[in-house]
Amino acid sequence: MAVILIRADASPTIGTGHVMRCLAVAEALRDQGHEALFVTVESTPAIDRRLTADGFRHVSIAGPVGEAADLAATRSLLRREHGSAVMLDGYRFGDAYRAGLHAAGARVLAWDDLGDGTPLHADLVVNAAPQAAALPYDAMAPGALLLLGPGYAPLRREVRLAAQTPRRSTADRPLLLVTFGGSDPLGLTGPGLEALAKERPNGCRIVAVVGGSNPRAVDVAALGGDGISVEIDCPRMGALMADSGLAVSAGGGTMGELAALAVPTLLVVTADNQAMASGDAAQLGWSTAVDARDCAPEKAAALIAERALALWQDLRERQRMQDAACALPLDGQGALRIASALTGPAPKSGGAARKRTALA
Repeated sequence: MAVILIRADASPTIGTGHVMRCLAVAEALRDQGHEALFVTVESTPAIDRRLTADGFRHVSIAGPVGEAADLAATRSLLRREHGSAVMLDGYRFGDAYRAGLHAAGARVLAWDDLGDGTPLHADLVVNAAPQAAALPYDAMAPGALLLLGPGYAPLRREVRLAAQTPRRSTADRPLLLVTFGGSDPLGLTGPGLEALAKERPNGCRIVAVVGGSNPRAVDVAALGGDGISVEIDCPRMGALMADSGLAVSAGGGTMGELAALAVPTLLVVTADNQAMASGDAAQLGWSTAVDARDCAPEKAAALIAERALALWQDLRERQRMQDAACALPLDGQGALRIASALTGPAPKSGGAARKRTALA
């Protein structure tokens, strides 16, 4: 049994996506007989409860994030736990941190969404964006095993199981799902839900899913009413997505889950690291995107509601989007592939031999 450290953080400011996509791989690692240990400098009570409920060990270490104390504590844990590898997910780990972690001797898997040329000092790199293979990872992580493309989208078990059920037509999926991630840093859920409620079409049920790390969760929950429900820390996201004829979602890790369940989606770009993947997804036809980074919440909410309600009324377009999602090379096994690559034998040297894309 291998012990894998997962170094990722969560907070109301940065959200919970880094931890949640690592959780999907942690589930796969456990299924394969290994142990995952979550290591955080920053976390939220909701994330801690989730990890505990799912049976994963998690420890808090000294910070600040990405600084010397963080690196020293992470390396110490690797030695103490006899860790064979570490998964690193976040944007506040600088070059010195990454180089120092790699020098500890364990295999390093780096999650990346930007492809901006920054050295990753990693043995494996994961980017599930459709156009990830075009990014300069050969220079960013020379000799690394590259796990690129939608075939490496990490789906949590509940979503993976839901993706294996037969697809219903869009007309038979009566929900409009609203989700802005675990913490919704821009505070869009409440204004968006209010704007949608004003023009809610007959027969359309709106479900907003709010993460427990969202500081506005209680206020959003109070917006529930006729035809509108709010769920906090929903344990059945796979089932909700399978019932959704349209989703309004932040353009983060939830994208892969929605695509795997063939949900027509209005992606809302709320952070810089979401822009490229959201644009790629829109080009593939199963989604469309709106940029909310430079808008006040009320203005963004009005635009989101206008676009979402227009899509809801256009059943033919939503069915076309669902069909486009069904044609994607997604089988829901991305987390299992990542876990196998991380714990399997190191690949032979040579750039071309070390690349894996899509479903390879």
